[in-house]
Amino acid sequence: METEIAKPDAKPGHGRLQDLSPRQKRAILVGTYHSHLKGEKEQCDEQLDELENLGITFGLTTALKLPSPLREIQSGTFLGTGKIEEIKNLAIEHQCDVIVFDDEISPQQQRNLEKILERFVIDRTELILGVFAQRAQTKEARLQIELASCRYQMPRLRRLWTHLSRQRSGGAGGAAVRGEGEKQIEIDKRILKKQLDKLQRELEEIKKHRRTQRRARERTGIPTFAIIGYTNVGKSTLLNALTDADVLVEDKLFATLDTTTRKFTLPNKQNILLIDTVGFIRKIPHQLVAAFKGTLEEALAADILLHLIDVSSPSAEVQALATHAVLKELNATSRPMITVLNKTDLCPNRLMIDRMRFKFPKTVEISALGKIGLDRLLESMIREISLLRTIVHLRVPQSHYALVSEVLREGRVLSCEYEENDILLEVEIPQHLERKVIHFLI
Repeated sequence: METEIAKPDAKPGHGRLQDLSPRQKRAILVGTYHSHLKGEKEQCDEQLDELENLGITFGLTTALKLPSPLREIQSGTFLGTGKIEEIKNLAIEHQCDVIVFDDEISPQQQRNLEKILERFVIDRTELILGVFAQRAQTKEARLQIELASCRYQMPRLRRLWTHLSRQRSGGAGGAAVRGEGEKQIEIDKRILKKQLDKLQRELEEIKKHRRTQRRARERTGIPTFAIIGYTNVGKSTLLNALTDADVLVEDKLFATLDTTTRKFTLPNKQNILLIDTVGFIRKIPHQLVAAFKGTLEEALAADILLHLIDVSSPSAEVQALATHAVLKELNATSRPMITVLNKTDLCPNRLMIDRMRFKFPKTVEISALGKIGLDRLLESMIREISLLRTIVHLRVPQSHYALVSEVLREGRVLSCEYEENDILLEVEIPQHLERKVIHFLI
């Protein structure tokens, strides 16, 4: 039998990354760019830095980052033979067992590259799935990751069993082994299909429960804010700064995968709900968007979005646009939004802040960690809520006190007086209550 660098895991629906030993976690990162396009090399370098951070989060050690000019994609191997030979020599020189492509590569390209390089070959999508699998805490997040992994592995099942065809027994024995491999692929496909169906049913049950919770929350009339943004921009730090929520904060990508909701009272005594969400990222795998769609839609159904941007990052603008791209995919671009420029105290370039203020309306500058500018943020949040509400003057007979209770519960009372058997109210109410009180307007 031929010696292998590391055997693929033959268990359907599970990535091989989890089976790497510590000594097998040295990696070469490969990015591509079009040399004739201005700025492509710099963008490739930035994305390789981000890929390195993903690797660190997972536990990989980067031995080398290799930005590679690309004239055209080779259908069988993605890169040309010369570049592949260079990568192979570098992998031997730097004692690397893993090659990570920043671009998504097809199952066929992945199989061919592994055969030539005799190393694990993964792409950005597989690495992100590995990070998510490590960091999922709740049952829902784990189910979502497993669903995304199953969808990713389905077209790659053949690769999981290539170790069978590498056995050398000669003659009819070799044919028998290949037959066993082919048969196992079909079995695994059926297993994976059943697993997908089971996961989707379980997630649908959780989705129903979420809808029930959401309807109950909407009945309270409490405004909700969802904190959204690129991964590692400080969303959990902001939630902690406002609410003392004690949410995990790490300087790693995707520290938060599970939504966290906390109640908070604004300076005008208005109660609100703050929702922390999973971070977005460039080139986000479509499997993850699909798997996390229920969770993201739940958060993005909030009344108002707080879009957090790390203005100290050189990639701040690209990251902000990546977030907007995901919002567009989820049909959430019409939601009211406050753009929150975070880490302004660390931003070396005031022009970046001015550029962001010009590009995005309703902008507030803060430092969540330093708790700087939070008063201005709270003022903006109060103002944004008021735009969703209407101030009305009502005369309501005490015989309709159930309506008064609803108005008091969901609205913000500005004044309240009693005149004979009537209650006189000046109150700020959400739009959905306007029809209910129309007959009592003064």
